[in-house]
Amino acid sequence: MNPAADAPVPPDSTLADTVLERLVAVYAPAADPVRAEGATAYMKHVAPFLGILTSERRALSRTVLAGAGRPDETDCTAIALRCWLLPEREYQYFAADYLRRNVGCCTSGFLPVLHHLVTTVPWWDTVDVLAAHVAGPLVAADPALAREMDRWIDDPSLWAARTALLHQLRYRETTDTDRLFGYCLRRADHPDFFIRKAIGWALREYAKTDPTAVRDFVGGAGTRLSPLSVREALKNL
Repeated sequence: MNPAADAPVPPDSTLADTVLERLVAVYAPAADPVRAEGATAYMKHVAPFLGILTSERRALSRTVLAGAGRPDETDCTAIALRCWLLPEREYQYFAADYLRRNVGCCTSGFLPVLHHLVTTVPWWDTVDVLAAHVAGPLVAADPALAREMDRWIDDPSLWAARTALLHQLRYRETTDTDRLFGYCLRRADHPDFFIRKAIGWALREYAKTDPTAVRDFVGGAGTRLSPLSVREALKNL
C-alpha cells in the first residue's frame, strides 16, 4: 500500500492560502543551518529542520497569524495538511500549535485527519501535542469518539496507540479510569519504548488526581506492566 495514495487531500481554503504564503515567507529567512543540523540529529532524523528556536518560532507565528481571522474546520484541515506536506519540522510544529489553539472549531469529523497527522512523519514532538490538546478535547466534546480511541489503542501504528493512551492526559477528575487502566493493560506487553513510556506518563498524570487509584492499579497489575511503565507511573508518589 502506498501511504501517499491514501493521504487526505487538503481542501480549498482562502485562509490556508494566506497563512501558508505568510508562513513560508516568515519562517524560511529565519533558518539557521547550524541549529538545524543539531535539531535534526536530536530528533533522530525524523525530518529536516529549519533551525528556529522555539521562542523565536512562536514570535514568528504571531506575525504570520496577525489579522488572519478565526478558522473553521475546513481551514484547520487545509492548514494542517499543507504544513504536513512541507519538509521542515517547524511547519508541522506550527500546525500542531494552530490546531491546539483552534480545536474548538473542529468536530468529530476531524478525527480521520488527526489520525493521518499522528501517523505521518510521526515522532513524540508532534504526536504528544496532538494527543493531549487535539484528540483529548475532541473526545471530551463528543464522548462517542471514545469508541474511536478504543480502535486506536489497537492500531498497528504505535503513534496512534500512544495518542489513545495520552488523550486523557488533561482530563483530571473527568478521566475515564476504566479506559485509562484498560488501555494500559491492553498495551502493557508492547515492546516499544514510546508505548511503555506513555503508559507510565498517563498513569503518573492521573496520579495527581487520584494517587490511591494509581497505586492500587499498578499493584494489582503486578508484572504485566513493564518496569519502565511502573517507574514512570510511581515517580512522584
